[in-house]
Amino acid sequence: MSVLSRLVCAAMLLVGGGDAVMAASLPTRTSAAMISGETSIPYGWVDFCGRQPRECDQAALPARDVKLTEAAWKALDRVNRVVNAAIEPVSNFDHWGTMLDHWDYPTDGKGDCKIFALAKRKQLIDAGFPRQALLMTIVRDEEGLGHAILTVATDRGDFILDNLTDEIRPWTRTGYRFVKRQSQQDPNIWVAIASPDQVSAR
Repeated sequence: MSVLSRLVCAAMLLVGGGDAVMAASLPTRTSAAMISGETSIPYGWVDFCGRQPRECDQAALPARDVKLTEAAWKALDRVNRVVNAAIEPVSNFDHWGTMLDHWDYPTDGKGDCKIFALAKRKQLIDAGFPRQALLMTIVRDEEGLGHAILTVATDRGDFILDNLTDEIRPWTRTGYRFVKRQSQQDPNIWVAIASPDQVSAR
């Protein structure tokens, strides 16, 4: 069992492993993010791919959304909570001793926002969620600082898994300014995102 898997299993024990902490019903529909064309690829993703080529050497696939059943919603909620509980938050510089953006899996149980998002993406892919719907995303937070989250594209709109909260929120209700994310077809292509106020709820 990998270090990441052991961390998540331990965290599930901490939260009880049951559905008491899970959302009871499906969320209200929201919108899908509006994509405005290809943009630059984050340095951290390029560096990650250089060290983890098997994770990035992926064929392009047709875009696919998660069918958001109650079981799928509970699984998303569980992964968001247990990964948030399993990883010790630490800054990129304190963790790696560099100002260069370093993306990785939490092999030592520590990491910043990118490590949380990558861990959730991997756990959900391993659980059978489509890769095309699990999108690493770069935003600016309320203070204008860069932040990484995981977007889940669903048939009820786009929802956000964030290490700063256990609540899964619609992308339009995070307070963040969205910058870019992975393409649904190809994880090695990144696309710019229009602001939520330019998108009408569907």
